[in-house]
Amino acid sequence: MSSPAPNNAFNRTALKAAIARVHRLGHLALVALLTTTAGPVIGAPVAERGATKSVLITLGTMGGPIADPVRSQPANLLIDGDLTVLVDAGDGVAEQLAKAGIPIARVRTVFLTHLHYDHTGGLFALLGMRQQLALPQATVYGPPGTLRLVAGLIQAMQPAADIGAGLAGRPRRDPAQTIRTVEISGGETVQLGSVKVTAAMNSHYSFPAGSPEAQGSQSLSFRFELSDRSIAFTGDTGPSANVEVLAQGADVLVSEVIDPVAAMAALRGANPELPAAALANIASHFTEQHLSAAEVGKLAARAGVKRVILTHNPMSAADSVRASKTIRSLFAGDVDIARDLARY
Repeated sequence: MSSPAPNNAFNRTALKAAIARVHRLGHLALVALLTTTAGPVIGAPVAERGATKSVLITLGTMGGPIADPVRSQPANLLIDGDLTVLVDAGDGVAEQLAKAGIPIARVRTVFLTHLHYDHTGGLFALLGMRQQLALPQATVYGPPGTLRLVAGLIQAMQPAADIGAGLAGRPRRDPAQTIRTVEISGGETVQLGSVKVTAAMNSHYSFPAGSPEAQGSQSLSFRFELSDRSIAFTGDTGPSANVEVLAQGADVLVSEVIDPVAAMAALRGANPELPAAALANIASHFTEQHLSAAEVGKLAARAGVKRVILTHNPMSAADSVRASKTIRSLFAGDVDIARDLARY
């Protein structure tokens, strides 16, 4: 059934009234008119929350190699005073920052939990835009392999740097001078002013001990000790004693969650030609190296965290609600199903 035609006369009257209200009340009125109290305030200046209050923005809450029409790939933003930190840089992160009202110039520090595409796909665009805007040097922290990843991105930036603005005689800005890369491993800490960041190796990979893969690859979870609270990020992980220790007593646990059965169905739908051996490997990966709702509940309860925020969540809305109920049956704290651009 088609929708009824809009009443243009009414719309014009309403629009004029809204414009008049905005002229009287200013920018904050516009924000209020365009948002509802039930959802995140998209594009509202972070300063409105209070200068000393840290902010977590779940920029992208999807996960895995399947693009979604309404949700962006994994990325989170932490703001604490003058410090702005991006945790993972999934595809679409530059656009999500714009929607959140955060200029790219503010994002000078990036932490990567691991190097799967859904967590790194937006890094090239982010760094390239910073290069074009001639912004100060940015620092990318990540597990072993991050140096190689960023070196490849810098190489890919060279043709655009050669072209510049397309004018003769302009000085060339070398992309390599605009990015600093620091590899970190589980057990290490990074001090960002007064904010302490601790890394723990998790169980997203299960390479044999002593193998070249085990020596050169790590998937990390992070804990940030902010000015007013502690926030732990699982990144991608299966059940992990290291992550339990890292998250002990945290105010917030930002956790991945997955339904392995639904995830397998979605993957088969995206590529019906996947061979049986690949399907078997992926099924093991989903069940052993990711967290089901029950495992999230157990992790949160054992770690004694106060609040769980579910992200990296490829499930439907109905499945997400069921997952949150499972978690609540095992964990007494708050459980939130994150949406893209939500603020906490």
